Amino acid sequence: MANMTRVSNANMMSFSEKLERFSWPIFISICAVLGISVLVLFSAGGGNWQPYALSQLLKIFLGLGVFFFAAFSNIKTWIKSAYVIYAIALLFIILVTFVGFTGMGAQRWLSLGFINIQPSEFIKIALVLALARYFAWMNSVELTQFKNYIIPLIMLFVPFGLIVAQPDLGTAISLALISLGIFYIVGANKKWFIIAAILALVSAPVVWFGGMHDYQRERIITFINPENDVQGAGYQITQAKIAFGSGGFLGKGYLSGTQSQQSFLPEKQTDFIFTMFGEEFGFLGAFFLLLIYTFIIIILFWTAKTCRNRFGQLVCFGFMLNFFIYYFINISMVLGLLPTVGVPLPLMSFGGSSLISLMFGFGLCQNARIHKDQQLSSKGF
Repeated sequence: MANMTRVSNANMMSFSEKLERFSWPIFISICAVLGISVLVLFSAGGGNWQPYALSQLLKIFLGLGVFFFAAFSNIKTWIKSAYVIYAIALLFIILVTFVGFTGMGAQRWLSLGFINIQPSEFIKIALVLALARYFAWMNSVELTQFKNYIIPLIMLFVPFGLIVAQPDLGTAISLALISLGIFYIVGANKKWFIIAAILALVSAPVVWFGGMHDYQRERIITFINPENDVQGAGYQITQAKIAFGSGGFLGKGYLSGTQSQQSFLPEKQTDFIFTMFGEEFGFLGAFFLLLIYTFIIIILFWTAKTCRNRFGQLVCFGFMLNFFIYYFINISMVLGLLPTVGVPLPLMSFGGSSLISLMFGFGLCQNARIHKDQQLSSKGF
C-alpha cells in the first residue's frame, strides 16, 4: 500500500513539487560552463559576437528549452518513447551515409534545410535511453545470461559501424565505452570484458592496415612523435601545447592570447577551445573549469545512486559516463595525451548538435532526480 501511495503521489506531482526536487547546484554548474563558453567564443571571434558567440548564445537558449522540457515531463514519457527515440536517431545516422554532407574530412552532417545536425551526437543519448529501458526490469539471473545481451550488442554495433564509416572514430569509441559501462553496471559477466579486450588486441593489426584511413594512422603516429612533422600532421597538437603552456599560471589575459588571436591555433572554437581558454586564463582557469566538470560528475553519480528506480539509475549512469568520456578525451587530446580525434569539449565547444544532445541528457537526469522515489512497473510499457 505504501508503494502504491508513492507511485500515485509521483504521478500527481505538481510543478511546485517538481521544482522542490530540482537540482539547482548542477543547473548552476551547467550555466557557469555555458557562460564561460560564450566568453571564450567571443574572444575566438576577435572580440566580436560574430561569428561564434551570438550563434552559440541562441543555441544555448534552445538547449535550455530542451533541458526544461526533458526535466519536468513525466518520466513514463521517456520510458515509453525510448525505443522510438533510438530508432529515429539511428535513421538519421543511416541518412547521413547516403545524403549527408562532408565537413572537416568526414561525412557526419545532415541538412534539414533550416539547420545542419550531426546525428552521431544524438545517438549516444538515444542509446543510453534504449539500453536503460531494455535492462530496467531484468532480474539478476537474466542479467548474467549472454542471450540477453544480443539485442543490446546489435543496438551498439549498427550505429558503431555506420559512424566508423563516416569516418568518426572518436564518437564511435565513445559509443562503445558508454555501452560497455552500462553492461558492466547492470552485472554482465566479467569474463566477457576480458574476451572483448583480447579480441580487440587481436584485431588491432587488421584495423590498422585495413580499417583505418591514412590520416587516422598519421594521427596516431603523430601522437607518438609530434615533433616529427611540426608543420604538417603535428601542427595542431604542437600549436596547442605552445598555446596552453604559454598561458602559465594566470594566463595572458582575456582577448590577449597570442597563439589564438593570431590564428596559429587551429579549430580554437571547437575541438581546441580548452587550449585557447588555458592560454588566456592559465592553469588556474583551466583547473577551475575541471573542478566544475568534476562537480557535475559527482552530482550525476549521486543522483544515480539515490534513484530508487532502475531506469532512472541507468539513464543517469549512462549519461554521466557519456559526459566524462566527452571531456576526458577532448582535454587529453589537446594536451597530447591521446591521439587527435574529433570530440568536442562538452558545453564549451562551438556547435549545436553536441550542445542540444547534452542539454537533453542533463534534462533526463534531472527528470530521474525529480522522480527518484517513484517505483516504476514494466506493465504498460
